[in-house]
Amino acid sequence: MNQWTLVYEGFDPQQEGLREAMCTLGNGYFATRGAGPEAAADNIHYPGTYLSGGYNRLKTEIAGKSIENEDLVNMPNWLPLNFRIGSRNWFNLMAVDLISYRQELDLKEGILRRRFRFRDSQGRQTQVTCRRLVHMQNPHYGAQELTLTAENWSGPVEFCTALDGRVINAGVERYKQLNNNHLEPLATRMIDAEAIYLEVQTNQSKLRVSQAARTRVYQDGQLLEIERKLIEKPRYIAQHFNLDLKEGREVLIEKAMAMYTSRDRGISECGLAAQEALQRCVSFAALHESHTLAWEQLWRRFEIEFQSNDVSETDDEYITMVLHLYIFHLLQTTSMHTMDLDVGVPSRGWHGEAYRGHIFWDELFVFPFLNLRLHEITRALLQYRFRRLNEARFNARQYGYRGALYPWQSGSSGREESQKIHLNPRSRRWIPDNTYLQFHVNSAIAYNVYHYFQVTRDLEFLAFFGAEMMLEIARFWGSIATYNPSLERYEILGVMGPDEYHDRYPDREEPGLDNNAYTNLMAVWVLSRTLELFDLLPEDRSLELCKSLELQKAEMERWRDISHKMFVPFHDDGIISQFQGYEQLAEFDWDGYRKKYGDIQRLDRILEAEGDTPNRYKVSKQADVLMLFYLFSSEQLRELFEQLGYPFAYETIPKNIDYYLKRTSHGSTLSRVAHSWVLVRSDRAGSWQLFNQALASDIADIQGGTTPEGIHLGAMAGVVDLMQRAYTGVETRGNVLLFNPFLPKELGKLHLRIRYRCHSLEITLTPDKLRIEALEFPAGPIRIGVRGNVFELKRGETIEVSLA
Repeated sequence: MNQWTLVYEGFDPQQEGLREAMCTLGNGYFATRGAGPEAAADNIHYPGTYLSGGYNRLKTEIAGKSIENEDLVNMPNWLPLNFRIGSRNWFNLMAVDLISYRQELDLKEGILRRRFRFRDSQGRQTQVTCRRLVHMQNPHYGAQELTLTAENWSGPVEFCTALDGRVINAGVERYKQLNNNHLEPLATRMIDAEAIYLEVQTNQSKLRVSQAARTRVYQDGQLLEIERKLIEKPRYIAQHFNLDLKEGREVLIEKAMAMYTSRDRGISECGLAAQEALQRCVSFAALHESHTLAWEQLWRRFEIEFQSNDVSETDDEYITMVLHLYIFHLLQTTSMHTMDLDVGVPSRGWHGEAYRGHIFWDELFVFPFLNLRLHEITRALLQYRFRRLNEARFNARQYGYRGALYPWQSGSSGREESQKIHLNPRSRRWIPDNTYLQFHVNSAIAYNVYHYFQVTRDLEFLAFFGAEMMLEIARFWGSIATYNPSLERYEILGVMGPDEYHDRYPDREEPGLDNNAYTNLMAVWVLSRTLELFDLLPEDRSLELCKSLELQKAEMERWRDISHKMFVPFHDDGIISQFQGYEQLAEFDWDGYRKKYGDIQRLDRILEAEGDTPNRYKVSKQADVLMLFYLFSSEQLRELFEQLGYPFAYETIPKNIDYYLKRTSHGSTLSRVAHSWVLVRSDRAGSWQLFNQALASDIADIQGGTTPEGIHLGAMAGVVDLMQRAYTGVETRGNVLLFNPFLPKELGKLHLRIRYRCHSLEITLTPDKLRIEALEFPAGPIRIGVRGNVFELKRGETIEVSLA
């Protein structure tokens, strides 16, 4: 292992699913899992290729109901490139004696390499070397090469290269009872002697997908002309060819693929575009050169460097490698190519089929990293939400409210895609899914719009897109809030907070909770910030919005009233209640259940299988109340609570952290990120411990089998953002870029480059000094705040501040 390479030594069938997810290659347009080119979907391997936003809907009759689910479709597999020696079966890793096996993901260059040697039943020893890329410069290209060396034998070898559209969605065990055949055939044909073509269509969304693949054979650097046999079946096309290999000689097979869809821009027709692109496609070596250049330019913007204290060199390399790995997967999911696509931020990346490729609230954790590096990507991803504003308005009306209510799970159209029922794999029972009540996703979207503007000062986006979203979200909160005369405060009833263990009261049939503290306070924040929009927007645009939205002064006065009189439940001494009535729940036997089950991260499944429910206990799946401390500084929280007329002392924060940390199972990978963040200033050792646990979330699959179904993008981004913002104390508030550094004792130095309002800034942080250098750029000065002191920074200038 080194800081730029993820290495797997030896083949382990039990770990292959995890490795395939972690070795996924993508470019923001499509992604392909790290399965070998010889692998077919079985109980060990799962090849998968996914288009960004490539969804399709199917209905299934199950548990007495007709359920319609929208899935991220497993697209045709372009990888198949297999061989057989003599007349034996096609190569299978499980059917040979592996002498050596090494797989490595080169994070700097974006290349997946595999090298292995094997001995077959006839005693023939063979070496195979593979390289693969998904092109980061041209989003439509993928390519691979395979080199086969006959070590101690001579004889015939048959190769098969194919495009396989017979794939189904079968990557998640608990979904296998649902209809999963999404593709229908349109065309297969041979383009020329070297190239084949496949076209399919999704059977509901009618998305046409065209793939063209060219396979070339080289020996001693010379291109060979080889006779090929064509195999055509519905949704499948292949070429078989033979050659004789002498002992000690090698043959190199190079396969390039071009993929287009019917939704792509700047083309006449996707099939024609794929074939033309393939004709213009250069060699693997040339593709590799331009691909690595694109990655070099990305790393220049996105790398985070640090030096450790009191950490072994091996641990230091490991932490750096994992940070590089997580940034790598973030950039394969949301890349420069995302700017031209109508897609959101999928919770599990474009790496697998978990959560059906849906968009939740993970952008809340992803956008801060992108905002300060390449905010143009954030802008494009926010446009995904704006284009679905009308659907969010319709969703709010369905509940009887005004404004816009964005869905908890979003896909192609922005309708609510949350499941009606879901399967508990422990009990094998289908149970109601009430997560659609997580209306707090609305506030997350408003928060993202606001903070994008704070970093960029992109007034055009705010005026023509962002403000309208914020106004309609504020209108929803103003509509759902009800006045309680006995409390003399407003309430929000019948919702769920981020903690998905609680979806109803134990003694109620109907789902929903009253006055979730996180939901209520976020609503207050949204209403307050939205009212400030009119101080930012040009007067003519403000008038246009008020007219088109029929926004009256009385409605805005109601928003102001709610933002000063929202109810927040408390219990004990300054403990914010997760929701009203939380204090009446029973304490949970944590020690007993850990002793009985060991891993109790998914306590909801354990209790349901026992005929019980977490609704009865003071337990949390993930940070809920503590999300407030994740999103807001103590100064911002004090302002919020004082605005509401509630007392707030700094001691409130560590008191609440301690209370809820003891009652959280971390059933979500996001949880340890949030908890590590909120402990940064009060418990550095505890924060660093949780940072390392969050760091392991995907690379070690700490949830025991979820990562093979798709990475956890929000957790990856959150871990990286702990380095970027938590330890530097970066905030973008008003017109000031604020720093309040607090390095863990394990870190001796942190270096990164960020962008703020057109300025590229080099940040170097040590325990006793903060250095900020503004690179040359034709932009006006910016204001930098460091622990209460504000400086003006002009282009080309450097600020050094002592932190001693």
